[in-house]
Amino acid sequence: MSGEQAAAAGRVPAGVPVGPGGAVALSRVVPVSGRRWTVPRWVRRAVGPVGLVVVWQVLSAGGVLPADLLASPVDIARTAGGLVADGTLPSAMGVSLQRVAVGLVSGAAVGIALALVSGLSRLGEDLVDATVQMLRSIPWVGVIPLFIIWLGIGEAPKIALIAVGVAFHLYLNVYAGIRGVDAQLVEAGTSLGLGRWGLVRHVVLPGALPGAMTGLRYALATAWLALVFGEQVNADDGLGFLMNQAREFFRTDVIVVCLVVYAMLGLLADFLVRTLERLLLQWRPTFTGQ
Repeated sequence: MSGEQAAAAGRVPAGVPVGPGGAVALSRVVPVSGRRWTVPRWVRRAVGPVGLVVVWQVLSAGGVLPADLLASPVDIARTAGGLVADGTLPSAMGVSLQRVAVGLVSGAAVGIALALVSGLSRLGEDLVDATVQMLRSIPWVGVIPLFIIWLGIGEAPKIALIAVGVAFHLYLNVYAGIRGVDAQLVEAGTSLGLGRWGLVRHVVLPGALPGAMTGLRYALATAWLALVFGEQVNADDGLGFLMNQAREFFRTDVIVVCLVVYAMLGLLADFLVRTLERLLLQWRPTFTGQ
């Protein structure tokens, strides 16, 4: 029976290909999304920054942006290469990274400890939360003069400034994460025979982990911001020291190089936290956009 005869007999809808013997010929169906060519995501994300740099270079080459006001991207790239070649930039980055690391660890230890005390106990909340909420309302940059008086003008006030900014962010997010754990999960753990510390370990802390990771991302951003302010305090090395020197000589190229390095280090830190978040929170599916 031919395809036309099978269609005429009502066995197969008209227009459907039919093979020998009247069998319907199957063909591979390709989804529309599979046939559509899409631009890789990293290319789409790079369009904005690359376009900004191109416009910047065009304005600089055309004289709209004078070199004494803002150096061109080409001059900045040339300056960055020179700073890397003579070891100035790597040395400054190493010092700044050390300050951020020490301040981040110190502030995280204090912030998380206070959040655990306040979040896991009503008595701890009564003793800790009001004080922390009062202190966090004080602009942490405004305590720099006090830190200089108390700790001198060495490394201590710089690290303390970073630690203060980090501690408050982690406290707020870890505390909110603990108090945001679903009460039904706690009841389920209790019905399964978990004691107080079993609930904390298996229910409360895992439930508070998303808030803690969010707090860590905020804390890292604040750490880099605090570093910028801290390295203005009698620094003799680091990215802030390079920026201060460049300001004295109106070297906008060096200033922009340091700002770009700050931004890249911040992006790298955020990428590491996002990676850690994906590893630790694989059990929590999230919306990733459409």
